[in-house]
Amino acid sequence: MPAVVVSGSGENPEFEGRITVYVTVCVIIAAFGGLMFGYDVGISGGVTSMDDFLKKFFPVVYKKKQHAHENNYCKYDNQSLQLFTSSLYIAALIASFVASKVCSKAGRKPTVQIASIFFLIGVVLTAGGLTIEMIIFGRIFLGFGVGFANQAVPLFLSEIAPTNIRGALNISFQLFITIGILLSNLVNYFTANIHPHGWRISLGIAGIPASMLCVGSILICETPTSLIERHKVEKGRKVLRKIRGVENVDDEFDSIVHACEMARQVKDPFRKLMKPVSRPPLVIAICLQIFQQFTGINAVMFYAPVLFQTVGFGNDAALLSSVITGLVNVFSTIISIYLVDKAGRRILLLEACVQMLISQVIIGIILFKGLKATGANLSKGEAIFVVLLVCTFVMGFAWSWGPLGWLIPSETFPLETRSVGFAFAVSTNMLFTFVIAQAFLSMLCKMQAGIFFFFATWIIIMGVFTWFLLPETKGVPVDSMVDKVWKQHWFWRSFVAEDEFRTDVKVV
Repeated sequence: MPAVVVSGSGENPEFEGRITVYVTVCVIIAAFGGLMFGYDVGISGGVTSMDDFLKKFFPVVYKKKQHAHENNYCKYDNQSLQLFTSSLYIAALIASFVASKVCSKAGRKPTVQIASIFFLIGVVLTAGGLTIEMIIFGRIFLGFGVGFANQAVPLFLSEIAPTNIRGALNISFQLFITIGILLSNLVNYFTANIHPHGWRISLGIAGIPASMLCVGSILICETPTSLIERHKVEKGRKVLRKIRGVENVDDEFDSIVHACEMARQVKDPFRKLMKPVSRPPLVIAICLQIFQQFTGINAVMFYAPVLFQTVGFGNDAALLSSVITGLVNVFSTIISIYLVDKAGRRILLLEACVQMLISQVIIGIILFKGLKATGANLSKGEAIFVVLLVCTFVMGFAWSWGPLGWLIPSETFPLETRSVGFAFAVSTNMLFTFVIAQAFLSMLCKMQAGIFFFFATWIIIMGVFTWFLLPETKGVPVDSMVDKVWKQHWFWRSFVAEDEFRTDVKVV
């Protein structure tokens, strides 16, 4: 007997279906796009701390690192070194807008396939790199892959999943990102002592998930929503039957057709997105992406091996500490999958703000008192305490701002502005990821321990924003978001009311 899948709230019709093996396989294959993103995030920090890599491409940084009286905060400060990491994210920013068009016109599946090809080209160029220009071009191609994958995969997961587990499956994208980060930390740990080409192995192993995504993307289906949206109605019905595992899909099919018909009435999604009624989800989506980066999480995850070396760990110990934080990241994201539809979005975000704020402030105080620009590092006990605090920080982020930064935009935009709205979210994320990646090592050099107080200040701003401006969306159907969320909110209702007033005037 098929399980009954209940749409978002009790007010919506029940759709028959079950979690089929085919859907499970499709989800795992698509989520490899998230794994590639996570691997690319995590691998760069370990590679840029390897002496063989630095000697070949960044000899100035290598000499600074080896200096007897090096500045603890500035030994990795080099714009070209930071460009190696951050070039991926500016490329992803540009690619996300192109990917939005491809996603709408060609479908989710071809967008994932294009992403996998970009990933493979990027892996070849970086792992086989002979010059700094070659590896940076490789990172740019990886960025194109990230831009296409981050646009298509969350939409694919949301549209193919049975409604009752849509939230959990959407967060699985973030889970695969954290698994990618963990795998990159493990790979770096084992390749750090393989001379002189350990860094090539680290970068080249990314070809395994990229190849799996490329081959797997041939096997996955297109989503019924995308097919019906592009006038392939009967094929959409056939695919819906296949992924639900039942013959009777009429109710869900009619619901998708109705949503697509409503979306077609909007001839210019960008113009619709700029109207007051779209302001609440757009502003919240953009702010969530900015805040996600200004927690300092990517600074920690990019440069965890560098950070742990700075506080006194050797190279191997620093990489091992990064593996520990990677494990914390994965298991905390699993906790988020369990809690998000029970506790709600707001409580997870607010609790995490407190947890991350305390961690950042204490790390800043310890480094301010114990780690001077030159001279001795922290004591072993202090350094271990810093690792524990970093784990506490990562834990708070991983069950809140990490997954919810992607989930909330995906559930608040209606179908007619979903693709272009999500493109804004992805591009904002990539822009500010680029800013942090490019600036972090220079900020660490100039601000020293003060960088943690800088991020702590942003966490306070995030908490205030969440408390006053972010409504709870748990259990609210997408189609009811305006009536049940925005019209009821003390601030956002004025934008919705203004749009309704203009509509009424136009009708009169």
